[in-house]
Amino acid sequence: MGGRKKLTLKQMEKMQRRLEEKRKAKREARPTKTSSEKTSTRIIPPDVRDKNVIEEIRKMKVLTPYLIASRFNLRLSVAKDFLEELHQRGLVEYVSGGRNIKIYKPAG
Repeated sequence: MGGRKKLTLKQMEKMQRRLEEKRKAKREARPTKTSSEKTSTRIIPPDVRDKNVIEEIRKMKVLTPYLIASRFNLRLSVAKDFLEELHQRGLVEYVSGGRNIKIYKPAG
């Protein structure tokens, strides 16, 4: 009922070498993203007066902050503010929602 048997120096060296080789192989196998591949979400919303943005919004059946954030690569909080501004300008109509999410549709 003893403990684990002590390894010899040679066995410990081999074990250490194997672990280092595994770590090295793991690092090399991991794909790294370059700075051009990394995407960051924008903080500045698109211009409300831009015709391309308005056309893109009118094509959508339902507008939620998540959909706007993913379509225009925005943060969720910025998308909420953007939808609120569109609502104030009369470009979208409020449909329903609660405290956490608001659902809009294009004005038409």
